[in-house]
Amino acid sequence: MFGRYLRSQLVVLLCGGLVGPIFVIVYFALGPAEREEIPWMFYVGLALTVSDVVIAVALARHGAKAAAKTATLERNGVLALARITGMSETGTRINGRPLIKLGLRIEGPGFAFDTQDRVLAGVTRAGNFNARRLAVLVDPATHEHQIDWERSALVNGLVPAKFSLAEDGRTYDLSGQAGPLMEILQLLKANGVPLNGMMDVRSRPELRQQIQAVVRRAAARPAAGAASPAFPPPERSAAQRLEELEALRTTGAITDDEYAAKRRQIISEI
Repeated sequence: MFGRYLRSQLVVLLCGGLVGPIFVIVYFALGPAEREEIPWMFYVGLALTVSDVVIAVALARHGAKAAAKTATLERNGVLALARITGMSETGTRINGRPLIKLGLRIEGPGFAFDTQDRVLAGVTRAGNFNARRLAVLVDPATHEHQIDWERSALVNGLVPAKFSLAEDGRTYDLSGQAGPLMEILQLLKANGVPLNGMMDVRSRPELRQQIQAVVRRAAARPAAGAASPAFPPPERSAAQRLEELEALRTTGAITDDEYAAKRRQIISEI
């Protein structure tokens, strides 16, 4: 917690929080005569410094709470796919990035529910919004959930997913095949294997065999695996399509020209 606080304090100071400490240092660096003329500098600097500490503590606590939630869901939650049922703007921007509202339909073993989430958009996440699906960690009992952007990028084909099988002497490319990749991700999670760039499961023969079975099954029907979506596309009204189109432009997923052309197309179909 102390290390998290120090990192938060550094962020606060780098984002303008140095003003308070500078005021206090300058005040005490001056002579008694000068200090008598600017007593406000000490009190303002002290107030700003205290505010810096309070903000840093709040950030550290928020970060610790978020990390604890992630750890709990990673340990006890279920990895599932969520379908994006709607996107809309909130009118808020954080560090230049728009905050958008997502409508989600989350389904898994023994649960299915609709919910909403507010997330920061950006170019790196635009592909996930276009794919209209996200990997999420879910607590089936409370429906508490958290979007896993790293796994989402893998499932949606934003990062390559290649598996080399020594027995076959071949490398299989499952990039973008949501079904098989979700099976593999669930196997890795169940066995406590973290997701990273290169995974070597040769020391885990049982897990290795399970992953090989999924890879071979997917490779045996590549066309079906690539073409069949995890969820059937929902029927959307023109208003919903226009709303989602506006959100895509806001996130930077499409250009203004693409936005204008698609908008004319949607309107012509009404």
